[in-house]
Formats: sequence, structure tokens, C-alpha cells
Amino acid sequence: MSLSDISQQIAAAEADAGRAAGSVKLIAVSKVQPNERVSAVLDQGHRLFGENRVQEASDKWSAFRETYGDIDVHLIGPLQTNKARQSMALFNAIHTLDRPKLANTIARLAQEMGHCPELFIQVNTGEEDQKAGVLPAGTDAFVATCRDLDLTISGLMCIPPIDEEPSLHFALLKKLADRNGLTGLSMGMSSDFKSAIALGATHVRVGSAIFGERKAT
Repeated sequence: MSLSDISQQIAAAEADAGRAAGSVKLIAVSKVQPNERVSAVLDQGHRLFGENRVQEASDKWSAFRETYGDIDVHLIGPLQTNKARQSMALFNAIHTLDRPKLANTIARLAQEMGHCPELFIQVNTGEEDQKAGVLPAGTDAFVATCRDLDLTISGLMCIPPIDEEPSLHFALLKKLADRNGLTGLSMGMSSDFKSAIALGATHVRVGSAIFGERKAT
């Protein structure tokens, strides 16, 4: 598989779903990938990447941005409150807003810094104890809390349980987003992005299918 293969599959999935070409953004998940693999994807013109860890992203992307210019980097891993300031300076979007304390911190920093990344609320659609995210039943209230803090929420994000049919979780996320007037849906990974696109994904997160298997940390 390669970047061009994935891009072609996304375009075909958009067409199959009757969606406009280019309506789905491909986040190339570059976490734990060696720099030479990331450079190879950058050399092909791709400019949207996803990272899980703040420090790793900071070390990696400051140099790449000097070389390649504007690059969108999105945080798709959990965010500790004490890393919020660094994250807001580094990332174009945060996909893992999941609790009031973090929302309050981001709102305060946004006022102080004069800007805010694009924000997605992570929803724990499978209600898994080990996974971060707002529970589906609490999503409406948390969206309202964020809006009361003058935070602009772009959409919702989910990571379905590995042992369940992902389309059920994608459909639930779409229902929650529609109910709250949100258009962004960050959902779908290497194995299931086609069904995510069919159910309305606006951002899909693909790593190993583009870069190859991740190297161990």
C-alpha cells in the first residue's frame, strides 16, 4: 500500500457514497515513524499528519516545518492538561478534547494566546473503561459546556472497540454530531476508513497502510 493507493481508495469511497471529491481529509498517522519515512510522504506533497504524543511531535515537526513550510499537524492522542499550552502552539487541531478540566484550560489559553486549534470532542462510543472520551450519553452536555466557554467545536472523534463492528460506532458518532449541529467527523483508520466515509467521515486516520508497520518505541 502507499499514499497514492490510499488517496485513490478515499476518492472511490467518496464517489460511492455520493460525496464531493475532496470532502474527506486524510490524516497520515506519523507517530513513531522514522523521519525518513515521513520525509518520503512529505516529498509526495502530503501536508496533513497525525501525532499521539506532544513531545515527539514537537521534536519532529519543528524541523520538518523549517524544511517543507506549512504543514498541518493534528493531535490524535490523549492530551494532559499540563501539555495544553505546548499543544496549542504546535498543533493545528486537537481531536481528543474529552473532559471539562481540559476544556477550561484550553478556553483560558485561547484567550491568553489569541488563537485556538480546531477542536474535536472524543467520544467513547464503546463505553470502554480503558479508553478516554466522553460517554455518548454525556456528549450533548459536554458540547454545551464547551460552547459556554466560547470554544468552537468542529466535530466529534471516536476509536471503535477492536472487537466490534466499527460501522455501528460510526453511525452513532454521526447521530451525535448531527444532533449538536456539528459537521466534523474524525473516524476511520487503515482497516475501516471506507465504511467511515460511507457514514460521513470528514477526517480519516491512516498510518501503517501509508508508512508501513510502526517501529517499536
